[in-house]
Order: sequence, then structure tokens, then C-alpha cells
Amino acid sequence: MKLAIAQINTTVGDLRGNAAKLLEFYRRGVEAGADLVIAPEMAITGYPPRDLLAKRRFVADNLQSLNELAGQIGKTALLVGYIEVNPQRPGKEYFNAAALLREGKIVAKRFKTLLPTYDVFDEDRYFQPAESNEPFVLNGRRIGLTICEDIWTEDYLPAQLYQRNPVEELLRGKGGAQIIFNISASPYHLGKESIRFHMLQAEAKKHRVPLVYCNLVGGNDELIFDGNSMVFDGSGNLLAEGAAFQEDLVVVDLDAPITPVRRSSPRKLSGQGEGGNHQSQVSSLQDALVLGLRDYVRKCGFKSVVLGLSGGIDSAVTACLAADALGPENVTGVSMPSQFSSKGSIDDARELARNLGIHWETIPIQATFEAYKTAFKELFKGLPEDATEENIQARIRGTILMALSNKFGHMLLTTGNKSELAVGYCTLYGDMAGGLGVIADVPKTMIYELARHINGEHHVIPEASLKKPPSAELRPNQTDQDTLPPYDVLDAILKKYVEESKSAAEIVAETKFDEKLVRDIVRKIDLNEYKRKQAPPCLRVTTKAFGIGRRVPIAQQYVER
Repeated sequence: MKLAIAQINTTVGDLRGNAAKLLEFYRRGVEAGADLVIAPEMAITGYPPRDLLAKRRFVADNLQSLNELAGQIGKTALLVGYIEVNPQRPGKEYFNAAALLREGKIVAKRFKTLLPTYDVFDEDRYFQPAESNEPFVLNGRRIGLTICEDIWTEDYLPAQLYQRNPVEELLRGKGGAQIIFNISASPYHLGKESIRFHMLQAEAKKHRVPLVYCNLVGGNDELIFDGNSMVFDGSGNLLAEGAAFQEDLVVVDLDAPITPVRRSSPRKLSGQGEGGNHQSQVSSLQDALVLGLRDYVRKCGFKSVVLGLSGGIDSAVTACLAADALGPENVTGVSMPSQFSSKGSIDDARELARNLGIHWETIPIQATFEAYKTAFKELFKGLPEDATEENIQARIRGTILMALSNKFGHMLLTTGNKSELAVGYCTLYGDMAGGLGVIADVPKTMIYELARHINGEHHVIPEASLKKPPSAELRPNQTDQDTLPPYDVLDAILKKYVEESKSAAEIVAETKFDEKLVRDIVRKIDLNEYKRKQAPPCLRVTTKAFGIGRRVPIAQQYVER
């Protein structure tokens, strides 16, 4: 059996565009001599459709698209994900489904069994789980079809969540499967490629059957899908793999002798402690952010972006990612100096813009800031300047950038990192204003690693931006460490509290950090939930991002003792 894995980039809700892309890759698979072309989970609708499923016409239109697509399929079959209506009550309205199309007809349908409802997943909100699943026969082979979560084993899930094992049901049931297929929309986070590789390899070896895995690629809102489709033989040897972070058509003939793929590059195995290396993890992170930024901007209908350039490391990295994703001609960087801006910072921002070849504008804010202070002169009489005046400067800059966004149709990118967002070291309606937080899930320590990696490819970020102490430059001689602990300490606490759900006491025991410091950081994280709720969407690259995967009440008073 010759297979073509269509690792495609779909857009949520673009039924016509997704169908056209499916047909394009299907025809390429036919030209390659494939017996079957395999597409990702919900390839018709895009993933995740979320509350578009509340629009009944949307589901009906997805079924119409499926039927129209089936009419264009010939002898070579197409396996594709879509949404099916559940006619039974009680029960949820829909199934997360897959259809086998051949010779103008839908010849088989299968439904997803395990519906994840944790972290970024909400499938139990919409879908009914499959009660049973049987292999279908194609070209004399009994094929067991699973959809994404169905193939994940408990060793790799966050907890023992399910009582059923769909793969074992397919293999042990009547007419047991000879091959396992899995169509997925499995989102990326740091180290995910390695985790997924080892899990799939272990499943193939354990059950002694070939395993074919087709994953979505592309960015949809906060989520980034990395592709990395794979085919294993029954001994766990990797026979073929798709590209990372780009569309690909992977063709493999299971009946022909195949030399197992030798991973000469560790790049795909990028998880720490999972057989990869740290440098490959940073490279993977860069590719993920570029893909997520490009797709978010374009799928939202924008062609260009604007961002503030302070001369610091965060805005420098964001500008580099934007230039890579969209082309430097579609990026505008704006310097907005005040009396507190150092000449070095202004020069560093200008040098970065010149190195990248992006548009560059300078709009001083001092006169505007003085006008604000004059307006508040009587009301604030006798009160010392404090964070109020600092935040006014940030909000002036946010207003300027939003004006450029409105006037020229740019999307405004925020440049704050995860460390700052965690403890509220950011200004609502100021530096938090924008349409996308590109690096808002990247800790500050990793921002530096990303910057060094970018400079290793092309030296574009000024060395001074890497070496000088981070500063918001909102008052004389200000540095981040006036308010925050060193970033390596802050990031270690942040990872354990947010990503690993450790208590303050557990963090102190594990790290030996000062207890007062740890509790202060934890308190700041909890108190600033209201700020993060108003932040723009951020590209998810860690196991627990602020936003879609973390749902903490704002008005709550629980404090761990």
C-alpha cells in the first residue's frame, strides 16, 4: 500500500479554501501513485472550530463541503477529518469524525473516542465520544483509524484520564487491525516533537504493527501546529517523516523495502531530557514563533505589522521574528524616546531597524508627556511622581502605535515576555496594547537564548541590546531588577508555579530560594490575573501559557499557606 500524507495548513472556517487545498494535495498524491491520501483531523473545518459549532449552518456547510469533495475523488482514496452530526439523544450534537472517500462516495466514517478536556482542549464541550470503532478494509488491508487523542497512552498524558484504549480495541477486536492510522491536530509546545516521537515509536513496537501519523501544520489563534508527521514499521523504525513547521506531502510505500530514517539532525528531537539538545529546542522555538506570527497576521486579514522599538532585547527579538515571518518590507518599527531614553537605546533601535531592513520612524513623546502632567498639575499637587507617571508614558506610546495601526492598517505587535506578564511588570493600555503577543509565552531567560540564536544565523541584534541591563526607561537610571529578582530566579519560580502547579512551599523546598521572595512572586502572579485577562492573544509555546490553557478566577482570595 502506497500512502501520501497531506500535512497541510488549514484555516478555521475557510471551508472552501480548505477543500481546495485538500484537493490540491490529493492530486499530488495521485500523481505520486498513492493508493490513499491522508489528511489531518478536522481538515475540512480547520482546528479548533470552537463555538463556530454553535452555528448550525457551519456544520451543515462542512458536510456539504465533504460531499462535494467526495465527488472529485477517484480510485485513489482520501481520508479526511470533518464534523458529523450525532442523531442520538441524549448526547452531544456532533462527532469529531473522519471519512474515507473513494470513487465519488463516502465509503466509511469513524468517530473520535477520547475527547480531551484539559489545558487548551475543550472537545467534550462539543462532541460525543464514539461508542465503538472497527477497522475498515482498503486494498485488502484492515486499517484501524484513530483521531489524535485516541492514540495517546497514559504514560504521556497529564493523568490517567480514560478507561478505554482505542488502539488496543482496534487490534484485539473482531477482524483486528493490521495497520494503525492516526489523523491529528496536535499543537506544539517546547519538547513536544520529542515526546510525540517516542510515544508513537513505543506504540508501534508494543503492538508490532505499522503506525501512520498525519499531523496538522500552521497557526490558528494562539495554537501552533508543527507537522512532523511520521510513519513507523512494526519494529518501531521510522520509515518517513514530514517537515517541521511547513506543509509537506510525505509519500511512503509500505510494501516496498524502506531504509529506516536516521535522524542525523537532532532538531526534531528538541525536548530537554528526551533525546534532543538545547540548541535544537531554541531553533524549534524560533520556527514555531515565525509560523504562528505569520499565520495569525495573514489569517486575520492583515498584511503588515507595527511595533515599538526600545533598543531592548524583547522588541529586538520580536522585530526579527516579524521580519522573518512577513518580510522586512511589511514591518514598521517605531522609536518613541522620552527624557529618560538613553542615547544608546535609541541608537540600538535604529541599528536594529537598519540591519533588518524594516521601516523606521521616530516619534518623541516628551511634549505629550509634559502636556499630561500639566493637565494633572492641580489634581496631583503635593503628591510625588510614581508608577502613575511611568504608566502615562507607556500609554502614550500605546496610543501612538494604535494610531499608526488604525491609519495604515498594520497589526500592532506587543513585545512583552512571559516573565513580565506573569508578575504584572507591564502597563494595561500601554505596552500591553496590541493584536498579538508574539513572545508573551517566552520567559526572559529564553529570550536571550533566542536572540543569540538569531545572531548566530545573521548578526542583526546589536550587541549592546544583549549586554545592557534590561530597563523600561520610565524614570532615571531604572532597571528591571529594581523591582524584580534576577530573571533566572524569576523564571525558575514561574516555571514551577505556572507550568508545574507547584505550591510556594514546594518551590522553596526544591529550589532553596528565599521563602519571602518566592511567596512575593507567587502573590504577584495571582494578583495580576486581571491584567492578563485583558492582554492580546499570545502564541503558546510552553506547556502552560497564559490565556487559552490557564483559567484562573480574577476575583478570588485563595492563598496557599
